[in-house]
Amino acid sequence: MQTHLLRTLLPLALATALCACSAGTAPEDDGAEQEQALADAQQAAESAATPPEGTGAAAPPLECDDTQVQGLVGQVLEESTAEQARVDAGAKSVRVLEPGQMVTMEFDGERLNIEVDGERKIVALRCG
Repeated sequence: MQTHLLRTLLPLALATALCACSAGTAPEDDGAEQEQALADAQQAAESAATPPEGTGAAAPPLECDDTQVQGLVGQVLEESTAEQARVDAGAKSVRVLEPGQMVTMEFDGERLNIEVDGERKIVALRCG
């Protein structure tokens, strides 16, 4: 008797499971849902790209440009020369590198490095 009951209930259980799996949205509903999600994403991207009104756009960070000061190579470095080189390169800071000096290797795109020889003549200028 139990096998007869199992044979009857098993197909009913499978049919119920299949119906539960197939229940969902129609394909046209999926398209509308995807279009809405795309529109929401585009609106979020536009609002993130636009600064809030009244705050003004943030100023771009300083970026050093060592091509503006390469003409100083060969000159003797003085304090006023280093400051003028910093300004001309658009750097936020300047670092003088002497022969044999220990140097940290972190990159700072807002810093001008001036490398000098033993007689304080400028050997190289580079940003970083």
